[in-house]
Amino acid sequence: MSSNCGRRALSELTLPDASHATTSAEATRVLRLAQPPARRFLPGLFAGLASALMAVLLLACSAWLITRAAEMPPILFLGMAVVGVRAFALGRSAFRYLERVLSHDAAFAQLAELRVGVFARIVPLAPAALTDTRRGDLLSRLVRDVDDLQDLPLRVVQPLVIAGLTAVLSVAGVWYLLPSAGLTLLISLILAGVLGTLVTGILSARSERLLAPLRGELANEVLEVVENLDVLSAFDALDERFAALARADDRLRRAALRRSLGVGVQSGVTSLFAGAATLAALVWGAPQLGTPGTLVNGILVGEIGLTGPALVVAILVPMAVFEVFGMVPLAVSAWRQVRSSADRVATAVPGEIPAEIPREPSAGPLHAPGADLLADTEMPVLELSGVGASWPGSPRPAFADVSLRLAPGDRVHLAGPSGAGKTTLAQTLVRFLEYTGSYTLGGIEANTLSPAAIRRVVGLCEQRPWLFDDSIRQNLLFARETATNAELLAVLERVGLGAWTQARGGLDARVGERGALVSGGQAQRIALARALLADFPILIVDEPTANVDADRGDRLVRDILTLAAADGRAVLLISHTPVPEELITSRVTLFPFAAIHA
Repeated sequence: MSSNCGRRALSELTLPDASHATTSAEATRVLRLAQPPARRFLPGLFAGLASALMAVLLLACSAWLITRAAEMPPILFLGMAVVGVRAFALGRSAFRYLERVLSHDAAFAQLAELRVGVFARIVPLAPAALTDTRRGDLLSRLVRDVDDLQDLPLRVVQPLVIAGLTAVLSVAGVWYLLPSAGLTLLISLILAGVLGTLVTGILSARSERLLAPLRGELANEVLEVVENLDVLSAFDALDERFAALARADDRLRRAALRRSLGVGVQSGVTSLFAGAATLAALVWGAPQLGTPGTLVNGILVGEIGLTGPALVVAILVPMAVFEVFGMVPLAVSAWRQVRSSADRVATAVPGEIPAEIPREPSAGPLHAPGADLLADTEMPVLELSGVGASWPGSPRPAFADVSLRLAPGDRVHLAGPSGAGKTTLAQTLVRFLEYTGSYTLGGIEANTLSPAAIRRVVGLCEQRPWLFDDSIRQNLLFARETATNAELLAVLERVGLGAWTQARGGLDARVGERGALVSGGQAQRIALARALLADFPILIVDEPTANVDADRGDRLVRDILTLAAADGRAVLLISHTPVPEELITSRVTLFPFAAIHA
């Protein structure tokens, strides 16, 4: 399965509805995608099986060599065993190394496909359809739960297959030497597997299923404290949040301890049956121990019953077998955690796509994500006629019956009271929300086009632009990866940040987490520089003066509209503050359920 196929398979998963059966089906699909294809998985499996068999053979060969050497035979009789011990010792390590490299390479490659597929599934629903999802919990699902899915091939499938095959071959070998010891070994393995799994399940099954959700809860508490530290400090609410954080951490700690208890008891059960199998082989084999023969003309004669070396092999092999077989209950335990993580990944998005979220068109030449909206004109015209939109779960529209036109060079000021739906209109224009009425771009109805294609034409500078905790350069480059340093400095100069950038040390100066090291006006100008680099023909700027003082806000608005006029692009400026008439071509005042043109 190619990388593209893996990502496509996950991104096309049908979103689960409220039924448990559908959710289970989605989790099963996630698990299938977490398992590497055979061509990747089998090399590591074969190397692991070879390493496990060599461990058993090493102990068997060493036991036979030591016991046989005690009988003081000619050295030539020990040559093969000496070579075997060396070969099995080196082979065990070599195959173990190969197993680690090959199996982890396969798991990590599949994990990369899975993670990209999860993002591909979530991105079309963001941000409107994720408003009810707690950010810390979502982060935990995207990072920790997806990481836990690598345990499916590494700690579930591969250990079960290796342990099963190694046990079958070892039982056959011991049965050949001493049938009663082989039968005892088989029964001990079955009892150890069944009882170990049952004990682990009784003691820690619930904790294993709760670990992933509890990690998500803790991550959410930590994120809320970190992000709101200044507000919590100002209102003296830190102690309460720290107490909630401590309670979440305590619940996770208790679940981890209960899981550890189950693992410890399981190890004890496995060791108990390993000792029982060893003791039973000794009890059954000792009476059958015969007398050693003598060598006559190179032929061993007079040997009666079971030889000493064979008895020792039958007694000690169970120790090596149980060392490998001990992975079975652990694999069952890992399976419960993997299944829990798969359920959380499958339900990382809402149970069904809300009607307010745009969907990809089903067919047609314009539906491809790369559809060329500028085929007829470099600057398409945006027109709204009786447009309305709602947020998912809201009982009433955020706005309704809005009509406006944005042609190349137009500079429209959208005003209105708080709650009138101005920001929601901006979200609708970039297709984060579905609309009613008519919304055309270049004469084409927007809901017949891919939302991603529309966002390459209609750009949005949000009220709180997101700045990454990186340099100024990196915060600009994702708008145009091929931009040179000269182009970056030129666009910063255009938005009035040229001297500021040089004073901070150039493009490598960092802006801090979410722009903590820059002012609100500087953050807006960096966002504007990004929009200019992306060269959006239509630019929507949402409340650029919200985080700056009045004087800087006036200069920022003037710069935005002046730059837009110089480039001939269309601008929709959303702002509470008055805008000079000479800077705009028209004004739209938005009231709840109505838009009035001026």
